Amino acid sequence: MRRVAALLVCLSFLWPVQASAATDQEPVGWGTGTTGGAGGATWTVRTRAELKEALANDGDPAARKVIRVVGDIDGHEAADGSLLGEQDYAPGYDLAQYMSCFGEDGAEWSDTRYEYCKRQRQLRQTGSNNEKAQIQLTVPSNTTLVGVGADARLLGVFLTVNTGTNIVIRNLRLEAPVDHFTTWAPDDGWNARFDALTVITGRNIWIDHCAFTDGRFPDRSAPLGFHGERVQRHDGLLDIEDGSDFITVSDSRFDDHDKAVLIGSGDGRGDRDRGHLKVTFVRNLFDDIVQRAPRVRFGQVHVLNNVYRGRAADPLYALGVGVESAIFSERNVFRHRQALADYGGDRFQDTGSWFDGHPARLNELATDLGLTPDAGWDPADVYGYRPLRSAAAVEAYVLRHAGTGRAHGHP
Repeated sequence: MRRVAALLVCLSFLWPVQASAATDQEPVGWGTGTTGGAGGATWTVRTRAELKEALANDGDPAARKVIRVVGDIDGHEAADGSLLGEQDYAPGYDLAQYMSCFGEDGAEWSDTRYEYCKRQRQLRQTGSNNEKAQIQLTVPSNTTLVGVGADARLLGVFLTVNTGTNIVIRNLRLEAPVDHFTTWAPDDGWNARFDALTVITGRNIWIDHCAFTDGRFPDRSAPLGFHGERVQRHDGLLDIEDGSDFITVSDSRFDDHDKAVLIGSGDGRGDRDRGHLKVTFVRNLFDDIVQRAPRVRFGQVHVLNNVYRGRAADPLYALGVGVESAIFSERNVFRHRQALADYGGDRFQDTGSWFDGHPARLNELATDLGLTPDAGWDPADVYGYRPLRSAAAVEAYVLRHAGTGRAHGHP
């Protein structure tokens, strides 16, 4: 791996020529002021081992650094370069045997239903922990993690921020991990463990020009589970929780996924989240997403100039209004999908959004759902921004610029 000290590192320096037009120098919205590792050392990485070493930064992980990702980095890559799989993490684990221990209808687990049930339960837990230890990589404070070119990908990496501050993640394709050891709960269905990116107690974070997707392993390719439905092997694409704050997600794509973006740790976690979770989503494309784009608990969330296209077989909703959330929706474009759902919230406000080319009337819908059409705050009172003001302008800009390897800049 090549590592060089850099006295003058500018974020725009890292972008290839074909994507160098008018790079945003700082985020719009709640993440304003986030600079990442600009001005620190520069690392260039091509393997999981190199990325892990760069994140450690010679024993000083919180020092400023820019990490440039070249090509594909696979979270399952072992030290010898081979790729690990289910049987490497838990030799002898068998999904069909695990399922059979619940009975044919998946109603109740029994260690004694078959002679192998106790062992399968233990293997599932061991395998899950071993997979987590392999694929989880944590981004420390004062880091810029940036893809080089249009094809830099993190494949099956469980990327996390854990109490980190001042972090920039740009121009990366993040393929959601497949949980080989997902769990079945009769009263809740399948629950996978790993997100493409999880932010836990993180502050001042900018996620920009990224692409989040299930990639090579869409839900429709998963094995059949109970009741003729597919086993759910993916969790979220992006989760923001445990009092995280001052985050902007801009010019990114979220594609082909069920539960995409969750903000908030849980209905009963107000002690951690109340007064935090200030997040801006601006100029993103949500394409073929079933739900959670985002679903919000507790947070003050500004959703600005995003495009929602509902091609999923069973799209549920885009914006989920959860407990004590305050979503301010502004000039978003919704195509062929339900825009709003109430998950125990009280407030929601929209300004100027469109549904299939017509005024969306989301405040009227909020009222019909029993919500107060007043978020209780106005982003314009907090930070400066310049919205695109027509549906055509929003769609044209987002479809051209959202995602990796795109020419981009201020609209």
